[in-house]
Amino acid sequence: MALMTSPIPVPEAVRLLTKSRVLELQYAAGEVYRLDFEYLRVYTPSAEARGHAPGQEVLQTGKRNVELLAVEPVGSYALKLIFSDGHESGLYPWELLYNLAVHHDQLWAQYLKLIESRGASRDVDSTPRFQHSACGSRH
Repeated sequence: MALMTSPIPVPEAVRLLTKSRVLELQYAAGEVYRLDFEYLRVYTPSAEARGHAPGQEVLQTGKRNVELLAVEPVGSYALKLIFSDGHESGLYPWELLYNLAVHHDQLWAQYLKLIESRGASRDVDSTPRFQHSACGSRH
């Protein structure tokens, strides 16, 4: 029997609201989500933050005041978000954005708990910086 999958929700409208410091996603079913810049930055899908394998994740710190400078479409499947701290390497596929929106409260609470348990700060960036080799891997 073939597996049936639900279609990935794609927003009908995406708005960068700089004064409110949120990215607004509007869906056909009437759902509207507002994801703040810090939340989007700390949940970046980039390999720099997520690692290449389980256990290689790097806690993103000091992102409370990060700005989202630009939002660029990538084909018909993702957005590229460009942040004021120079981060622009993570592509945010529609499925990830929808999951970040739907599970916002749970994920945000999880992040705050992790920050606290590690004695880290949302105001001070203590994220390790890695050297990149010619192949692009962190060493």
